[in-house]
Amino acid sequence: MGQGRAFVFGDRIDTDVLAPGSLMKLAPEDLAKHCLAAIAPGFAMSVQKGDFVVAGDGFGIGSSREQAAVSLKILGVQAVIARSFARIFYRNAFNLGLPAVTLDRAGEIQEGDMLSLDLEGGKLHNMTQHRLYEIAQVPPHLLALIEDGGLINSLKRQFPAKGGGGHE
Repeated sequence: MGQGRAFVFGDRIDTDVLAPGSLMKLAPEDLAKHCLAAIAPGFAMSVQKGDFVVAGDGFGIGSSREQAAVSLKILGVQAVIARSFARIFYRNAFNLGLPAVTLDRAGEIQEGDMLSLDLEGGKLHNMTQHRLYEIAQVPPHLLALIEDGGLINSLKRQFPAKGGGGHE
């Protein structure tokens, strides 16, 4: 994977902050413009493709809304790195091809640090601080989801459509 800047947040970042419930009727691209606005108003305008979201414990708690991970993916976030994740957010992220990486020492990463992630090798390099971290190993089946760009693409690859597209 490539390198990018760290956008650092605290503990218990919930899905309503990532994808506000009051805006769920918006198109995904428009909803993404409000991602994290309640705690970091400039995030959606500042984050660039390949950047990282770094947080503490319980990232993605709250409702099971998939749009929380969708918004981060649309904004180009390369991966979310946190001390821990809400289980449903963790799975939604991988289903969308967005890596969710557990790192006990995530609190050492500072806003703006340049990071480089090697998912297969299990390493996160903080180039700004000259630190190399061992990250929790991502299981092979989840790595495959990332490589395929998410669950839907993975299923399409595994089960190619046969015939004219109609149901029989």
